[in-house]
Amino acid sequence: MATAEFKDEVSIVLAGEAGQGIQSIESLLVNILKQDGYNVFATKEYMSRIRGGTNSTEIRVSSQKVCAYVERIDILVALDKDSIPHLQDRITKDTVILGEKDLIKDGRVINIPFQKLASDLGNAIYSSTIATGAICGFLQVDRKTMEDYISGYFQKKGKEISDKNIEAAGTGYKIGKELTENKIMKTSINKNAGVKNEILMSGSDAAALGAIAGGCDFTCAYPMTPSTGVFTAMASYSKELDIVVEQVEDEIGVINMALGAWYAGARALVTTSGGGFALMVEGLSLSGMLELPVVVYLAQRPGPATGLPTRTEQGDLNFALYSGHGEFPRIIYAPGNTEQAFYITQKAFNAADKFQSPVIIMSDQYLADTYYNTPELKTDGLKIEKHVVETGDDYKRYKLTENGISPRGIPGFGTGRVHADSDEHTEDGYITEDLDNVRIKMAEKRLKKLDEIKKDIIKPELIGSSNYETLVIGWGSTYNIVKEAIEKGGDKKTAFLHFSQVYPLHESTAEYINKAKKTIIIENNATCQFGQLIRLSTGIEIKNRILKYNGMPFSVEEVVDQLSKILR
Repeated sequence: MATAEFKDEVSIVLAGEAGQGIQSIESLLVNILKQDGYNVFATKEYMSRIRGGTNSTEIRVSSQKVCAYVERIDILVALDKDSIPHLQDRITKDTVILGEKDLIKDGRVINIPFQKLASDLGNAIYSSTIATGAICGFLQVDRKTMEDYISGYFQKKGKEISDKNIEAAGTGYKIGKELTENKIMKTSINKNAGVKNEILMSGSDAAALGAIAGGCDFTCAYPMTPSTGVFTAMASYSKELDIVVEQVEDEIGVINMALGAWYAGARALVTTSGGGFALMVEGLSLSGMLELPVVVYLAQRPGPATGLPTRTEQGDLNFALYSGHGEFPRIIYAPGNTEQAFYITQKAFNAADKFQSPVIIMSDQYLADTYYNTPELKTDGLKIEKHVVETGDDYKRYKLTENGISPRGIPGFGTGRVHADSDEHTEDGYITEDLDNVRIKMAEKRLKKLDEIKKDIIKPELIGSSNYETLVIGWGSTYNIVKEAIEKGGDKKTAFLHFSQVYPLHESTAEYINKAKKTIIIENNATCQFGQLIRLSTGIEIKNRILKYNGMPFSVEEVVDQLSKILR
C-alpha cells in the first residue's frame, strides 16, 4: 500500500451514530489543533435523532486559512458500520479509512480497534477520545498541548474521568504516530504560531456576540433547530452581562414578549426557524403598526412544515420578505460568514432602533454550525446607538414627520404618555377610523421610512477583478464556499458579488449585473428566490442558475464543477 501523503491540507471526516461522541471529537480536535497552531475549519451534518442514524463532522486542517466545506474526504474515521454507506458518494480510492474491521467489515479499512481499546480502559465511551488522540498523533500535535486541553475539557466531571480521558487520548496518540512511522500516512502541513491567538467561533457564537455588542439585554425564544445555538449562547452570558433570557411557551408569546420589551426600553432579540417564524407573523405586523423595533434571528432549514429540521437551506427569503399582513417596511440581512454574523447582528440593533422597524437576520444550519479560526473581532468603532427621546406633556408618539420616523419615547422617561395601539391611530396614538385623512397620512408615514432605510444599506461585496466578464451572484452563507471556488477556478475574468443585505437591495445591483457579459446566481433553494427579488427590483432576469435543495450546503468542488459547465 502506497503512503497517503497530505502536503498542505487534509480533510478529515469523523462519522458514527448519534450518541457516540462525534460532537465531542469535533470540539476537542478543533480546539487542540488550533491551540497547536493549525488553521482549522469544521462543519457538521446530522440526523434528527437522539440515538442511531449516522452523523458526520468534517474538519479541514491546512497550512493556509480555510473557511468552506469540501466534498473530498482524505481521512475517514468510521466509528459505526453505517459510516461508509452513508458517505459512499464522497469516498474515493485515495480516501484512507480508519476503523474497526470486526465492526465495519470493509476491505479498505485500516484496523484500529477503537471499541476494544476503550473497553480495556473501562468504558466504550472513551472511543471518541482515542480517535481524537489518533488524529493528534498523526498530525504531530504537541502532546502536552493535547493533554492540557483534554484535562481542562473534562475537569468538571472530576479527576478520575479527566485522567481516564487523558489516558485514552494517549492510547490514540501512539496509534496515530505509528501510522506515520509505518508509512501508512504522512503529512507536512505547516503550523502558524499566530493561529494560537485567534478565536474559534461558530455562526451562532458570532451572532450572539454581535447581539451583545449591539446592546441586547433581553432574549426570548421557543427552542428550534438551528436557531437554538444563539439562544443558548445568550443564556450562557446572561448572568455576567445582566441579560434577561426567557424560554417562552410558544413563538406567538415570543414575538409579543419581545415587542413589550422594546416598548419598555429594552433591546430584544428573538431566535427562531421557519416553523416558529410562521407563528410570529401577526406579531411582525404588530411591530409594523406600533412602529416598535424588533430583531429576529431566522435560522433557515428545509421545509415545508418540519421538513428536514437538522439540515440547511436558503428557502425562507420570500417568507421573510412578505411575512405579515398589511404594508410596512422591514430590513433583511443575510451574513455570509462568522465575521459578518457578528458585525451585522450588532448593526441590526442600531437599525431597528433608528428606523423603528423589524429587522430580520437570515442565517441557516450551515452558517450556524460552521466555525474556523479567525482573528479577534475589532470592537473599537462599534457603538450602541439609541434613539429614544425624553417625552414632554405635548408628546405625540406617532407625530407626522418629513422622513416618517416619529420621536420614540418609552414609559417613565419624561412626562408624556406613550400610547401603543394595534388599530390605526392618530398622532397621539388614539384609535381612529378617519379613512381619508388620518389613515392615508399614517400609512404614507410608515412607508416613508423605507426611503431612510435605503440610505443605510450594506453595499454588496465584489470579490475578484472589477474588470470581470462573468459575474457570480450569491447571498448569505454561500460566501466562503463560492469565494474559494472562484479562487480555485483561477479565471481572472470571473468575479463574485455577495449580498449580506438582501432587502432593500442596494441601488448598484443593476449596474453590477449590466456590466457582465454573463451572470450566474447560486442559491441553496429550488426556486431562485433571490433571483426573483433581483428581477422584481431591477427588471433583470438571471437565467444561469446553480441551485441546490437536498438539505446539504454546496461544496467548493461542486461550485467549481457547475461554474465550469456553464462557462464551457
